[in-house]
Amino acid sequence: MNQLTDQHLLTIIQTNAINQQLLALLPKLQIPDCILVAGCLFQTYWNHQAGQHAEWGIKDYDIAYFDDDLSWEAEDRVIQRVHEACAHLGVNVEVRNQARIHLWYKTRFGADYPQLRKATDGIDRYLIASTCVGVDVYTGELYSTYGLDDLQHNVLRLNPLNPLAGLFNDKAASYRQRWPWLKLADQH
Repeated sequence: MNQLTDQHLLTIIQTNAINQQLLALLPKLQIPDCILVAGCLFQTYWNHQAGQHAEWGIKDYDIAYFDDDLSWEAEDRVIQRVHEACAHLGVNVEVRNQARIHLWYKTRFGADYPQLRKATDGIDRYLIASTCVGVDVYTGELYSTYGLDDLQHNVLRLNPLNPLAGLFNDKAASYRQRWPWLKLADQH
């Protein structure tokens, strides 16, 4: 098996018509430090591995951005603008200002969360290391915190930057219901 490269993964990500449309549409909205992230990327890859339709099993399409304005009103304006622009896609689009996550994370997930300095800092803290990926909507470049080895080999590993075992186990179980061949890494 050849090593999975950024370019090969980007090609697979583009087989998902929703990803393709989002990557074309989002730059026009001029959202600061905007990245298409998470499930719509790695789940498209898993679907490719499984011979499934590119959009199969993807519950939502996540967009991360970074804006120093920490008000809910500013984030809500971006959310509404994206939802209006994406309404024709017929999918659930989640938009989050990474600068604000530390304000609500503990209440929602029961753990402290550091204040982030850029959108990729949020990617770095996803619960599962192989899912720490994003595509910059302005440059089209792939960002991957831990490289692509675990993704290529279908490994779900606890992210050492966000070692919340209970949340990891729940998320991994959800993924394994849809893609049962995914493997849990040894978590010593």
